[in-house]
Amino acid sequence: MAEEDVPPRRQFQIVRNGEPTPANIDWSQGVETVQKGIADALNARNVAFLLGAGCSSLRIDGEERGISTMQPLAEIFCNTTTQALAAAQQAAEDEDLLGEDLPPVESPDWLLTREEVAILQEAGVELEDEYARNLERLMEVLHSLRFVSQRSAKSSHWARAKELTEVINKVQAFLWEQCTDGAFSKGDTAVRDLYEKFYRKLVLRDRSLPRPWVFTTNYDLFNETAMDRLGIPYANGFSGIIERRFNPSTFRYALAEQLDLSNRKWSAVDAFVYLCKLHGSISWTEDDHGLFPIREKWPADGSAKMMIFPTPAKQNSSLGSPYADLFREFQSRIVREQSVLVTSGYGFGDEHLNNIIYQALTIPTFRLIIFASPDAPGEIAKLRALGDPRIWIIGGDGPEPGTRAHYFDTMVDRFMPQRPSERIDDAVRKVMKELAPDKDDTE
Repeated sequence: MAEEDVPPRRQFQIVRNGEPTPANIDWSQGVETVQKGIADALNARNVAFLLGAGCSSLRIDGEERGISTMQPLAEIFCNTTTQALAAAQQAAEDEDLLGEDLPPVESPDWLLTREEVAILQEAGVELEDEYARNLERLMEVLHSLRFVSQRSAKSSHWARAKELTEVINKVQAFLWEQCTDGAFSKGDTAVRDLYEKFYRKLVLRDRSLPRPWVFTTNYDLFNETAMDRLGIPYANGFSGIIERRFNPSTFRYALAEQLDLSNRKWSAVDAFVYLCKLHGSISWTEDDHGLFPIREKWPADGSAKMMIFPTPAKQNSSLGSPYADLFREFQSRIVREQSVLVTSGYGFGDEHLNNIIYQALTIPTFRLIIFASPDAPGEIAKLRALGDPRIWIIGGDGPEPGTRAHYFDTMVDRFMPQRPSERIDDAVRKVMKELAPDKDDTE
């Protein structure tokens, strides 16, 4: 093979030990060292994961098997609207030319009408601009416009507030559809399998250590489904069987097995996880039950949805029940001594979460492991600029073309500690590769 035909070595990047520049590490050589460092970190007394939107997005052969992140969702919402309006305009012109009625074009319920788009354009909001790349930014401006209209002294503006509310409801309906209707809802198990692999590795902790916590900003049910299928018991803040209602005191509970009936000896169950959904869930509803009005409803049908949508009011929304209790748990867990927080699929775009993480960094024994591109801008760049040896940032190219080191599937497959059975399988494969006779030698 000619030298110019040799494929370049694939490397990932890691920022650690306060180094100003990331180190490039070959996938074929240095991954074991990093994996061991992460394994040591996960043996800390208090371990928590923060899973963001990127963890539920999984593209295979260019096809989304899970739920897209905010930028692709913005492109879908805005582009579908503009294309539908353009098609309707063309149909109207064709109808005039042909002199006959055309059948109506089928469209999703969340599609904006021409009048609603005109309202946005009048306010200077063009769906082809930055809003087609950032759905959160679109929600921010919609809520801001409605806020001004609702508080205007002109009655004509009050009607505009109602129209903006309808647009906001359509964006929320679009998000609901994306979280409940996809390849994963039609029999594709790729994302669910990935979450199952994550939890199989997560529960490998010494029973003398506290059980791990998983915090997530996602609304989907991949976490619950994975643990149910694996038979892993978990506490998610709800109690009850027929009517499961949110009761934050359940986060104080632990699961133990009785070892000796006569002496009442107990031992903590190894496989147990605390799950905390910081922005709510598609399975949460609200009623007038009094002290415990938040319910888990199966199947999730979208009635009385309890989710914090991406708006400028997210920080205020998190101050109300049940979110105040959930954020209190997040703060309580990561500011403890000997705590480690691992973030994956999280771009540090939520100020209310970032503030808690920054507070934890004032604890000398706190460690932060971020799976993200080391050259990412914004808050990640600020964290890297600190030169703090307690902060690791892992990202860059993945082991195979088209993969990335900081994606959730790579973190689970390559960086999280292996189970004993996996280590044995890897050892067998290595023996077969090294000791098996070469095909060319046997010919």
